[in-house]
Amino acid sequence: MNRRIFLKNSALAGFSFVLPKISHSFAGRLNKTIQLGLISDLHQDIMHDGYSRMERFVKEVKKSKPDAIVQLGDFAYPKPENAAVIDLFNGANPNAFHVIGNHDTDSGHTKDQCLEKWGMPSPYYSKEVKGLKLIVLDCNEKGSATHTGGYVSFVGSVQMKWLKEELEATELPVLIISHQPLAGIIAVDNAKEIQTLLSQHAEKIMLCLNGHSHLDQHLLIEGVNYLHINSASYYWVGGDYEHESYSEEIIKEHPWIAMTCPYEESLFAFLTLDPASKTVTVKGRKSKWVGKSPKQLGYKIEEEPKLLDWVMPEIKNLKIS
Repeated sequence: MNRRIFLKNSALAGFSFVLPKISHSFAGRLNKTIQLGLISDLHQDIMHDGYSRMERFVKEVKKSKPDAIVQLGDFAYPKPENAAVIDLFNGANPNAFHVIGNHDTDSGHTKDQCLEKWGMPSPYYSKEVKGLKLIVLDCNEKGSATHTGGYVSFVGSVQMKWLKEELEATELPVLIISHQPLAGIIAVDNAKEIQTLLSQHAEKIMLCLNGHSHLDQHLLIEGVNYLHINSASYYWVGGDYEHESYSEEIIKEHPWIAMTCPYEESLFAFLTLDPASKTVTVKGRKSKWVGKSPKQLGYKIEEEPKLLDWVMPEIKNLKIS
């Protein structure tokens, strides 16, 4: 089969692309269809309505009854004031998994606090859900030779060794899950090293999922599919584009919102792996901007201007077949 990427002409207009044939054999190893609920970058400590956005996700989780749910980082500071939203997520499904984002340790919070308050086994770990192996990475490690300041974005040598061993040992289809992207815009500092390792096991890897970028972006690199899951809440534009999307009262209580372009409704997605049809599908969700969009504000992505086309209040539908 030739790999191809094309827009589907349907009301659900998502992306469809072809996997290498060998991946079909790994998808077929599942005993039955598996579904995961995905939500990323809620930013409870920025948004005034983070809890209600999580409530909307949980409502759909209760209806769809997925086999597991995952929050992909930048969730909620591990502090007592956030116990309600943390408990809401954790109580929504028996298999509720967490990824640590770079902002989850802001304001003096620590990874250890995330482990304790969220209920994580360790910063990086693997879990099996009905014949599907989830490998969750921690991309917040020190040691990058190219780091020049700001948040660290790196997978260290010990974790890389662990990842290699996990991939070599498993005979299950795999989902790689991280907060920071392993490919595309603002990828981790050692993205190429990770991509090389993953490409050596492309036949096992169904998809690599990440948050962090607040974009709806897909890439196919050396036989491995990488998908950016958009934020549940907003796109960050920064202080140069500060504006009021909500009332003066809300902005006064939650000043960081002024540096965002919020989404009217919560964004999240449901990922389904079907061994019978050997397909992977992502059912996304579409919202609207609250106030002006980044384009209306004149916002530009300096690293790669064309990526502004991926800035949208939407997680598009996706089908891998």
